[in-house]
Amino acid sequence: MNTKKVHRLWRDEELQVRPRRRKRRRGTSTIDEVIASRPDQVWALDFQFDATAEGRQLKLLHGVDEFTREALVMRVGRSCDADQLVTQLEQVVARRGAPEFLRCDNGPEFIAAALADWCRFSGAGTVFIEPGSPWQNPYVESFNARVRDELLNVTEFYTLAEAQVLVADFQMDYNWLRPHSSLGNLAPSVFAERWRTEQQQPAGLS
Repeated sequence: MNTKKVHRLWRDEELQVRPRRRKRRRGTSTIDEVIASRPDQVWALDFQFDATAEGRQLKLLHGVDEFTREALVMRVGRSCDADQLVTQLEQVVARRGAPEFLRCDNGPEFIAAALADWCRFSGAGTVFIEPGSPWQNPYVESFNARVRDELLNVTEFYTLAEAQVLVADFQMDYNWLRPHSSLGNLAPSVFAERWRTEQQQPAGLS
């Protein structure tokens, strides 16, 4: 059957050739696995969602140091795009320096290209978890659960500004006052300071 007959049959049957869609490129890990053994070796990122009293979305960005368990980032807004994510990372880097590795969801909400660019320019490696596998990001997931139980489930936010203030208060209280069983019942920032003193390493400015 020649090409003209094939085209005619397709036209007569009202068949269409669907255009090929370009597959989305996801980020790739630079290392299979890493277990943090010192501060700022691995930071873990994740999003969490809530809403203000009238039902409008709140999107929280959490960043945790996997060794010290410090809450490095607790940003709350109506949304969080790639530029806002990078801005938050840059603010933490200005205080502490860049991490060796960044662990996060390899999903569309992170806008993988922008995050991969940031890691490349900052010199950080990437450890992406598989889609739908939160157990591969246990430290930030544990932190999320604590935020949900101790703040989001017991507090009704009437405005975004109120949410931002209360989330900031929670971050300060969590880092400096709340004991963590895996840290010898020390609060995360207290543990970090003691570890640096014992290791004779300078503390960050945070």
